[in-house]
Amino acid sequence: MSDNTRGAILMVASMAAFVVSDSFMKALADELPLFQAIFLRGLGVSVVFLALAWRFGALRLPAVPDRRLIGWRVLAECAAAGFFMTALFNMPLANATAILQSLPLAMTAAGAVFLGEKVGIRRSSAVAIGFFGVLLIVRPGAEGFTVYSLSALAAVVAVTLRDVVTRKLSAGVPSLLVAFVTAVGVTVFGGLASVAFDWVTPSPRAVAMLAGTSAALILGYLFSVQTMRLGEVSVVSPFRYTSLVWALLLGYLVFGDWPDGLTLVGVAIIVAAGSFTLWRTGRKAQT
Repeated sequence: MSDNTRGAILMVASMAAFVVSDSFMKALADELPLFQAIFLRGLGVSVVFLALAWRFGALRLPAVPDRRLIGWRVLAECAAAGFFMTALFNMPLANATAILQSLPLAMTAAGAVFLGEKVGIRRSSAVAIGFFGVLLIVRPGAEGFTVYSLSALAAVVAVTLRDVVTRKLSAGVPSLLVAFVTAVGVTVFGGLASVAFDWVTPSPRAVAMLAGTSAALILGYLFSVQTMRLGEVSVVSPFRYTSLVWALLLGYLVFGDWPDGLTLVGVAIIVAAGSFTLWRTGRKAQT
């Protein structure tokens, strides 16, 4: 089995793990307040990342410029968690996941605007077409439009900012250190925000789902890191869209949700435009 094949398999596994984690969180909407769920999940994730960072010698203080960048990254991740989980708690799993899949398109646009990357007419056109697909899902002004669709879009903006900042980090900054600090930041954010709401004593079912979402999130992260170390980015990255398949399946089987025809058209456009953008980016990197 080639490294690209292993990388593609790990990418599919990573996307499945992330969607499973989101499914557990969405199921918790009937059990726990949003920010309490974010806080409790973050506790488990932070402990595991602390152990991993210590085990692999990643707990070392980075240079001051990198510390500032990590701080901005944590703030962006907190915003992304708040916006996306708000959307996830209040809209179908597949719809929220599909909007988040516009991230490669947003990153291409952000790379051109903020990082000075050259984006040709083909990728620019793909970005424009892909965002048209997002509009088909969000449908501003149409019947059934909710503010939660805008919350999912705000999450895309926050994740884009996070990834732009991440690109500026020095190569020597350990990924596990960044993951640990980010997990702690999101946990603190969830804890502070939860103070404004009444706390609920978790039931055994809620505890089990918190354990499930934490474990799935950790696996998703570890799989995604290994993916990028094994396979070529241009080959394995398009497999990130398998998350939409998992979201459609789990959304239907667990929550009884199935997107309407126009939403599915929007999903197809996002996948096509995003895959083309990733492929073109990989081609450019090789030349």
